[in-house]
Amino acid sequence: MRQSQLFTKTRREAPADETAKNAQLLIRAGFVHKEMAGVYSFLPLGLRVLKKIEDIVREEMDAVGGQEIRMATLHPSEPWKQTGAWENVDVLFKIQSRTEKEYALGQSEEEIVTPIAQEYAPSYKDLPVAIYQIGQKYRDELRAKSGIMRGREFGMKDMYSFHTSQEDFEKFYERAKEAYLRVYSRCGLVAKVTEASGGSFSEKLSYEFMVITDAGEDDILYCEACTHCANVEVAKEKEGDSCPKCGKGTLKKAKASEVGNVFDLGQKYARDFGFSYKDAEGKDQLPIMGCYGIGITRLMGVIAETLSDEKGLSWPEAIAPYDVHLLVLTTDDAASVAFADSLYEDLSKKGKKVLYDDRSVRAGEKFADADLIGIPARVIVGKDSVAKGEVELVHRATGQMEKVTKETLLAW
Repeated sequence: MRQSQLFTKTRREAPADETAKNAQLLIRAGFVHKEMAGVYSFLPLGLRVLKKIEDIVREEMDAVGGQEIRMATLHPSEPWKQTGAWENVDVLFKIQSRTEKEYALGQSEEEIVTPIAQEYAPSYKDLPVAIYQIGQKYRDELRAKSGIMRGREFGMKDMYSFHTSQEDFEKFYERAKEAYLRVYSRCGLVAKVTEASGGSFSEKLSYEFMVITDAGEDDILYCEACTHCANVEVAKEKEGDSCPKCGKGTLKKAKASEVGNVFDLGQKYARDFGFSYKDAEGKDQLPIMGCYGIGITRLMGVIAETLSDEKGLSWPEAIAPYDVHLLVLTTDDAASVAFADSLYEDLSKKGKKVLYDDRSVRAGEKFADADLIGIPARVIVGKDSVAKGEVELVHRATGQMEKVTKETLLAW
């Protein structure tokens, strides 16, 4: 993509009403457009990042046996009333049509997925099964905040599994937990598995996946010596206490942001919908249900918060909108432009996705925009590049710079 043809432009200042770092940077860099509090449109650069995150999540969910579907987001009110959530879930968007029928905008999918599973899994032979979707969700937040990290409309991956026993659910949960940790690692983050209350979804203990960040909305206690981590709200210990898991480390307190969760829903929804399956002896049994969520847009916001610096965004390679940001500094020099053009074509032929800054603007503006947009590798073509056959390769995350030949770059 030639940057002169890119639909969006960068801006020096963020909107005055944005206080969240992720929203400020994403708007300035041209990744998102704010429609209103808690609602954002994703522009070409932002959508490329979002799709890459979705692909990583999709690969990991498929790897544990999840099957992708696409569920409706406009729901009839009846299943929500059947579970009691119509009155009990305060963030549920409720809509009345011209025919005076009532509907809900999906903020989760238990009320939709359970009847679907009921139709297709009538026997123990059909279980276990795990189905998931990646799509939009809606929540009537009284105070949307934190940019794309807490919105009224947001992207979500939610998976639901159905099992014949608690033991089978717990085995699947362990596999799902490892898949979640791989998702975060591939996205450049380190997440901690955190004990938390089940909230409105479940009376049982749930697990949240937390990333330590100053922008976090939760307080956690974690042990540096082992993997123990708990939300302060449900923890029996306090900061400075010995770790209850390993007994060696001391608990530290930190701000953290939730990037995923797992709920043991037990048999609640099976009871609500009369969902039973036939066991090996032909008797009716209620399945055990699990719910596994990853906020896709929220995850993108946490990455923008955590991996950025004072100059702008800094995307990990796996989810960057482009692999290489190619800058030609002297657009008035025909030889330099020809050299950069050929490099752009050669990199593209190699399968690299390149954002080519071919604009006729000052070099300083190009550098500032490159820092702001945050593509991991920057290739700079200057006046000496033609004579020496060299370019500068700059790594955005570290600032490391090296001079390499065109041939070395193409091999890399």
